[in-house]
Amino acid sequence: MAMAPSPSLVQVYTGPVAVAVWEWQDGLGTWHPYSAAVCSFIEQQFVQQKGQRFGLGSLAHSIPLGQADPSLAPYIIDLPSWTQFRQDTGTMRAVRRHLFPQHSAPGRGVVWEWLSDDGSWTAYEASVCDYLEQQVARGNQLVDLAPLGYNYTINYTTHTQTNKTSSFCRSVRRQAGPPYPVTTIIAPPGHTGVACSCHQCLSGSGTGPVSGRYRHSMTNLPAYPVPQHPPHRTTFVFGTHQAFAPYNKPSLSGARSAPRLNTTNPWSAAPPSLGSQPLYRSSISHLGPQLLPPGSSTSGAVSASFPSGPSSSLGNVPATVPVQMPKPSRVQQALAGGTPKPEPEQVIKNYTEELKVPPEEDCIICMEKLSVVSGYSDVTDSKAIGPVAVGRLTKCSHAFHLLCLLAMYCNGNKDGSLQCPSCKTIYGEKTGTQPQGKMEVLRFQMSLPGHEDCGTILIVYNIPHGIQGPEHPNPGKPFTARGFPRQCYLPDNAQGRKVLELLKVAWKRRLIFTVGTSSTTGETDTVVWNEIHHKTEMDRNVTGHGYPDPNYLQNVLAELAAQGVTEDCLEQQ
Repeated sequence: MAMAPSPSLVQVYTGPVAVAVWEWQDGLGTWHPYSAAVCSFIEQQFVQQKGQRFGLGSLAHSIPLGQADPSLAPYIIDLPSWTQFRQDTGTMRAVRRHLFPQHSAPGRGVVWEWLSDDGSWTAYEASVCDYLEQQVARGNQLVDLAPLGYNYTINYTTHTQTNKTSSFCRSVRRQAGPPYPVTTIIAPPGHTGVACSCHQCLSGSGTGPVSGRYRHSMTNLPAYPVPQHPPHRTTFVFGTHQAFAPYNKPSLSGARSAPRLNTTNPWSAAPPSLGSQPLYRSSISHLGPQLLPPGSSTSGAVSASFPSGPSSSLGNVPATVPVQMPKPSRVQQALAGGTPKPEPEQVIKNYTEELKVPPEEDCIICMEKLSVVSGYSDVTDSKAIGPVAVGRLTKCSHAFHLLCLLAMYCNGNKDGSLQCPSCKTIYGEKTGTQPQGKMEVLRFQMSLPGHEDCGTILIVYNIPHGIQGPEHPNPGKPFTARGFPRQCYLPDNAQGRKVLELLKVAWKRRLIFTVGTSSTTGETDTVVWNEIHHKTEMDRNVTGHGYPDPNYLQNVLAELAAQGVTEDCLEQQ
């Protein structure tokens, strides 16, 4: 049943508490409420984040819905963008939060549903359910939904919905279930205007809404009659939350000058770690080279010496004056990089031995004969390696132009490791470009399909938005991190525990994620998976990202080995 989006609804009522309903929007623009249990979980997390947003931290966290309902394991609500993110497909849907009086339909657990073509029942959006309850309470047996923007009438006597244009009828029903969660309405510190749950007020600044400016476009629609208390009425606006751009993306020059960023950006601080929850027994912090929390770098005071003696223009100047050094910007911190990296020529020499007589074969990098000049001699300059130098890798003995190997190395991560382009043998310790974040581990007794003889290992990856470092595609530009924290599952058996330990190694080496272009959404400069597959669903394998999958553990071991992460790495720890 196609339903047009309804206009924003306004509920006017008194009291310090309200009922919160969270909804997601489908591709046709229709809003669907989450169940009361899921809404309770979302609201609990949201209130916690809201307190940090207006007090100690940033509204930059995500809410994993699988913790409230295992069937929703692939879904995460990303609070900064007000979107529902599906981890396995990358699909994003808008979400919103509605507040209702306690005596409303959601407050009493009443949900109206319509019968779809496939025989399933679909709930109306919460504002429609509440409006239907209002009209029925007034004795109206035929309710027109036109005031809410819908072209339907609901007949309470026959329990049918009729399209006023086509006269097509559907069955409807009224269901009573658990009430939706009650939440406290508390205005943030410094808030002198009305208390509001809209995205603009939550994400616009660190001090809450500005009372002296026009913020909303409101449409007054019928609401429940409530006792009239003149003072302190609170108005809530239930509009669609739009995406929020924290700052204008600056254009970087060739010299990568540091732009001045908006310090009120809600992505500027790392989100609260899930490690604060007592369920997580172990956590692995990864402190990458590109982003530090705001305020983590301290300003140092140094002394600048001035020459003694008379001065014609400066007047009396003391011998030493303390100079306050400015804090480096987030971009400057990101571009500063990490530990010094070895010289590229030295890396090539570490893993090769030069051949005096080149073999009669082609260099598979430049596709030229090894007996002639390297095909990269015109674009790669080296004082230590000549254009005709040929060498072979010490383990696999594959031969290449040394200048071609140098060009290949310089085009990669330049981490001191080398990978044979022919057989993929890795020399040294391969590392990636994964942004900083946290990996946490939880164990619980529920079994995965196909592994009923053991419990389950839950891995939670959490990466905040940040600034790209010199190893990323666009150094100095912001990157997004959609759908974090991301939850992944392993069986808690011997092989699952081995995979877990190897994933810990891969995390420390920054190999699990990278910054690039999403293959599902097309978004650039965002955190994406990096060729090590994870299971993001527990109880089904419709998309290939869940269980049962008898070959998964062997496949992921092979993928880890391709990144240089093997059981030998565990023995070296």
